[in-house]
Amino acid sequence: MSTASGIPQSFTLERERLDLKFRFATLVAREWIAADYVRVRLQGADLVGFGSRGHDDHIRVFFAQGPADTIETMREFPSREYTPLAWGTAEDGTGWLDLEFAVHGDEGVAGLWAAGAPLGSLAGIGGPRGSLSVSGTPDAWLLAGDETAVPQIRRYAALIPAGAPATILIEVADAEHEIPIDAAVDVEYLHRGDAAAGSVLAARLDALTAADRPDGHVFGFVAAEQAIVKTGRALLVERWGLDADRVVVKGYWKRGESEYHAPHGPVAPA
Repeated sequence: MSTASGIPQSFTLERERLDLKFRFATLVAREWIAADYVRVRLQGADLVGFGSRGHDDHIRVFFAQGPADTIETMREFPSREYTPLAWGTAEDGTGWLDLEFAVHGDEGVAGLWAAGAPLGSLAGIGGPRGSLSVSGTPDAWLLAGDETAVPQIRRYAALIPAGAPATILIEVADAEHEIPIDAAVDVEYLHRGDAAAGSVLAARLDALTAADRPDGHVFGFVAAEQAIVKTGRALLVERWGLDADRVVVKGYWKRGESEYHAPHGPVAPA
């Protein structure tokens, strides 16, 4: 791996297209990680062999509102995209998959399902359709997002070696809503209070200057409400001069549009 200048790169982001597979699963467990933030476990025979090789993979989850015994029927139900958090094989030989959801009161079919659907409820899983992986080891890291980005931040944080320069910023409502992250570095939680979602994170990123750029090849991930894309690009690509094809900047949701989800890939357009 090398740049046009001949200086070796410490990492690249690599894409891989996968065969799309649809799976049926059942809700078997629910755990509240923080206020308004819940982890659920789906389980079933179809999840045997499920995997997510990339570090920036998304699946589409279909929330059954009634009986469904065919893929066509399941696809008629509401769906949203989420990051696979963890997966494996249960004692009975079936597969399991853990997902996390930010729950905002009575808003959103996904949050309501994650927070209150009876155990035994049916769900459909489509994908992942493709993978985006970190190949190699970045010299330094910046991971920043709101609650919706926490599962993805968890997956990237697991790659950070002990002692590596890294900053992790997570915007939440207040101390009660801080979501624990297992990482090699301390997490900085930004409390927005009554401010607009994403605004406090944007201000924190705006405050970082060119002088704050870590040495070496830096991997940056920024995701929150769609407005964060402009802020993230301004920091990572413009002030820090990072290659646009080696950072990930996304609007994971868009204010006023419940159906919105960012496209899979690296830097989203401004």
